[in-house]
Amino acid sequence: MKYRIAPLFCRPWTLNGMSPRLIESHYEHNYGAALNRLNSVTSELEALNVKTTSAQAISRLSREQSTLLNSTLLHELYFASLGGDGRNVPDTIASALTRDFGSVDRWRHEFVALAEVLTGDAGWILVTFVPRDGRLINHSTSDYSESIAGGIPILALDMYEHAYHIEYGANTTAYIAAFMRNIHWEAVEARYTDAMTVSRPRALDQPEFKDVPSITPEEVQEMLSSGQRVQIIDTRPRHYSTRAQDIVDGAVWRDPERIEEWMASLSKDEPVVTFCVYGFHIGCQSAAALRKAGFDARYMAGGHYAWKAIKGPVKLFG
Repeated sequence: MKYRIAPLFCRPWTLNGMSPRLIESHYEHNYGAALNRLNSVTSELEALNVKTTSAQAISRLSREQSTLLNSTLLHELYFASLGGDGRNVPDTIASALTRDFGSVDRWRHEFVALAEVLTGDAGWILVTFVPRDGRLINHSTSDYSESIAGGIPILALDMYEHAYHIEYGANTTAYIAAFMRNIHWEAVEARYTDAMTVSRPRALDQPEFKDVPSITPEEVQEMLSSGQRVQIIDTRPRHYSTRAQDIVDGAVWRDPERIEEWMASLSKDEPVVTFCVYGFHIGCQSAAALRKAGFDARYMAGGHYAWKAIKGPVKLFG
């Protein structure tokens, strides 16, 4: 694999307060050096006899390759973040920033604050879209190897000294302000639009229960906190429940194998939530049987352990 140099995205002579000399040096000596070293390490790694090379040597080269690859990708994004009028934020990205941060102004203050904390240190400030959550997030990295898993960065500010020192010295406040003035929001918006097309990670699929509605543990918590009346039924199998030490606070245990006997004790005027150990079969089957009998029943996704993982209240089972 040979990695190719990306042409400089921004036009250095058009930037406000960032000289061509600064951009040229950054592009040639830092981005270029990272790319050349990446190709060297990649060639070395590909030429290894992995059967005879020590695990330590393979690991060292692999870690260096990952760091260098991130460096080249982040530098390419940095240069692609520059070249516009940072004061004018297009409607689509402005709406997204307002949705996820409260306002464009609040996003800006948070982003700048993260950058200022890195003064005298080194790292990156990124705006990343997380497909799983469908939202943007600001975050900082202290080196080239940190990222949000599954996230897609759409804006990058390089806070390594090489990005500003030859022009700004130690005055990172002025450098950050210059970067903010030169953000190419149209390019950022285009990357955001592309990122929005990436699907969320595939959720657990149980086709046999596709017609049985579920409810999250957080939603159950909200129902209880609001005072809404809900019937919570623990349907963990008897062989499991006899060894269990705790139960969801507010739930009652019922033997799933005797559902026909105890369902008559439930009210059809209040919703029912069933759950088992992990949210796979028994809780789903119980909810399905109750719905067939006319109850407004749903199963709690993730079951008992999902409830405990979000620190939902439990009590001794006995």
